[in-house]
Amino acid sequence: MRSQIKLGRIFGIEIGLHYSWFFIALLIVFSLFQQFHAENQDWGNAIILTLSIATALLFFVSLLLHELSHSLFARSRGLPVREITLFALGGVSQIEKSPSSATTEFWMAIVGPLSSACIGLICLGLRLIAGPVSGPAYVMLSWLGYINFALAVFNMVPGYPLDGGRVLRALIWWKTGDAARSTRMAARVGQAVGGAFIALGIVRFFGGAGFGGLWIAFIGWFLLQAARESYLQVDLAQAFEGVTVAHVMARDCQTVDGHVNLQLFVDETLLRTGNRCFVILDNSGLAGMVTPQEIKQIDRARWPYTTLFDIMRPLAEIRTVAPDTPLKTALEIMGSQDLNQLPVVSDHHVDGVVSRAQVLNYLHTRTELKV
Repeated sequence: MRSQIKLGRIFGIEIGLHYSWFFIALLIVFSLFQQFHAENQDWGNAIILTLSIATALLFFVSLLLHELSHSLFARSRGLPVREITLFALGGVSQIEKSPSSATTEFWMAIVGPLSSACIGLICLGLRLIAGPVSGPAYVMLSWLGYINFALAVFNMVPGYPLDGGRVLRALIWWKTGDAARSTRMAARVGQAVGGAFIALGIVRFFGGAGFGGLWIAFIGWFLLQAARESYLQVDLAQAFEGVTVAHVMARDCQTVDGHVNLQLFVDETLLRTGNRCFVILDNSGLAGMVTPQEIKQIDRARWPYTTLFDIMRPLAEIRTVAPDTPLKTALEIMGSQDLNQLPVVSDHHVDGVVSRAQVLNYLHTRTELKV
């Protein structure tokens, strides 16, 4: 899940918000307002609203700390972390590589719930010095303390990819020595847990719980989908085993003269060939690359006066791969850098282009042949 709103960086890790965060933030503020108002009607609406907003923001700070613990531990083990995204169901750390051992997986998973439990303990400790038992600070710290303990417990539910499911995967991996098998088993348990949440949510909804029951069912649906995706990733990893970029790349990447203007290029080459990637050459060889993405950024009235050299992505800015690069690695690069294709270069010569579409065609062919 990618963030749409960037908040900045903490310890070099980008922090962002998904649009769905605003929905859950408003829902939490509204729920807290109702709860605090029912228990402390003499405070006044202004105080209760301020307290509700402050409590909700601190709750999201605790979620961020939970995810930071995962990310910082992953980085300490050499695993690159792209970003942390807060969304409707909490937060997610975008860790770009899988752990190389069961031990790393175990500690990387369990450090999150341990962090939430510690935050809960600190909040409950601070409330002792927060003033009167019925005061706003005491009420806020109490809620944050208990909710973080609840978060720690919930995340230890063995529903992959929750932290508890990852702990389960690590234990199975340690016992069997088979990472793929452990992922499949943990994902199956995660699917069962997701199904149980859906059933519980539906029962609670018809039992009068209203939105709370639907929310539990929605969490179950999310877990069910995430577990299925994790199971499929194992099959994908096996399908990519031993396959390099050279096996699937298109070798007919068309080269064009960089002096050609955009109008002529679009009319005579782009629209007639249907290709989406073109290599620009100069006297020294490969100069850059042009795709429809670069052309779309130029106003159509300027096309007759703009050359391919003017809009191309220079070679120094292009991420390339070698023909012997594992296909899985190339796909990870495209995913982490949000690219649709990668030029395949060897000895300063463009051998071809590998794209997401070619990877999908490769997988589709394997599926059809059942290999």
